[in-house]
Amino acid sequence: MSNVDLLGRRNFIKGMGAAAGIAMAAPAMAVSEKADGVKWDKEVEVLIIGSGFAGLAAAIEATRKGAKDVHIFEKMAYFGGNSAINGGLFAAPGTPMQKKEGVKDSVDRMVADQLKSGRGIADEALLRHVASHAVEALQMTMDAGAEFHPYLQQLGGHSVARTYQTTVSCGAGITQPLYKECKKLGVHMHNRSKFEGFLVGEKGEVVGVKMRQNYHFGEDQPGKVLKIRAKRGVIMATGGFAQNVDLRMAQDPTLTSEVGCTNAPGATGEGMYEMFRLGAIPVHLAHIQSGPWASPDEGGFGYVSNYSIYNFPHSMAINRLTGKRFMNEIADRKTRADAELACRDEKGNPLPPILITSYKDSKKHPNTKKVIKYNVGWKFDTIEELAKHFEVPLKPLKAQIEEYNSYVKSGEDKQFGKNMTKAKDKYIEAPFTVVRLWPKVHYCQGGVQVNTKAEVKDSFTGQPIKGLYAAGEVCGGIHGVSRLGSCSIPECMVMGMTAARSVMKA
Repeated sequence: MSNVDLLGRRNFIKGMGAAAGIAMAAPAMAVSEKADGVKWDKEVEVLIIGSGFAGLAAAIEATRKGAKDVHIFEKMAYFGGNSAINGGLFAAPGTPMQKKEGVKDSVDRMVADQLKSGRGIADEALLRHVASHAVEALQMTMDAGAEFHPYLQQLGGHSVARTYQTTVSCGAGITQPLYKECKKLGVHMHNRSKFEGFLVGEKGEVVGVKMRQNYHFGEDQPGKVLKIRAKRGVIMATGGFAQNVDLRMAQDPTLTSEVGCTNAPGATGEGMYEMFRLGAIPVHLAHIQSGPWASPDEGGFGYVSNYSIYNFPHSMAINRLTGKRFMNEIADRKTRADAELACRDEKGNPLPPILITSYKDSKKHPNTKKVIKYNVGWKFDTIEELAKHFEVPLKPLKAQIEEYNSYVKSGEDKQFGKNMTKAKDKYIEAPFTVVRLWPKVHYCQGGVQVNTKAEVKDSFTGQPIKGLYAAGEVCGGIHGVSRLGSCSIPECMVMGMTAARSVMKA
């Protein structure tokens, strides 16, 4: 492919971005360039950009498939990326713990749940590929030393309990063991290394990358840019763009800088930009998910998120204006986030709803003590104290608790159709623990389009861009309108492993 063709392609993508409202990176990054006569500073066998779930899984799998020289490049000072601070929740069908607990599940059932949440535009082939290999990916985490709670959780939108959670209740419970496994296998790990563009061959194939060394996030960059050749291929595992306010506002103007975000600072999307410039197909960029379990009383993901995720199945979410429930507490994320955002006072100002749980049930999750200790959650001995503290009308609140408890007893929620399986025998009764809820930007469904081999598709030919693979949140279109909780880790890991297998076959 000539320089003219490449320039034409870049201008086409840039023009398309402007027309579609895609904010390009600012300041502009160095674009991809021809590799003719380039003086390579370094040559590696497999080159992986990003050190989250997808990148780490790719590195381990590539090594197991025979790669001798695998390199991971991470732009931040620390490894693990956004994955290290996620909820540590891993969904898989047909697991040993499901069999132990008598839960009947299957790949078909998990895919059906995700398709329903995706509202007609999810990629069934990719969802099925991930679900089919999820147990294998879960086993990789355990083989590396990840530890999980000895019980399953049923998250919103899932028809059965199929979710494991790390004992530390965050993604670091997986990224740290995977990182240690990478080091043990001899994977070369480079931090403060920022990707700044692809180097392409005569036919537009990716043959290498430009990588800035000694990169310090948010500062002036004196580091030297190296040109690194990737003999087998490049795997992009650079994550989402939830921290890129300009880009997310281009898709949804309501997602301003005033809206909280659960992501790490580095989730800004430059890797995705460069793949678009190369010709990758943008998919579903406007579908940006907010987490309905987040709290307005703490920054980032915080302690309340995992507390809420665990407790939603046996708790009541209450509109403080009415004293009544307003949603199915385990509906899919979008349904709940929209319902929470509709909770307003008489003047239309936000009035974050509350989640009420019996302390005897909530205390089984380790975050309960932290939620109370750091004053982002409260414990009350009586319903009167609770109602007074949050200015909730007492009479309707008492009536709502009585009604809800009748559903716990009967096993049927006549208000919102909530699956009451996990609420069995868990009545709402004193003492209570309470947190406030308000959605935060959490996950970008949009990104580059890939196939079930983790190959990045070309927008002009519909064929894979040779030498380029992608895995994790940088990919788009997999989940559709709304991703179910605990489905990102299996997706990242399975697609990372898939990318590694594809690279090793190339």
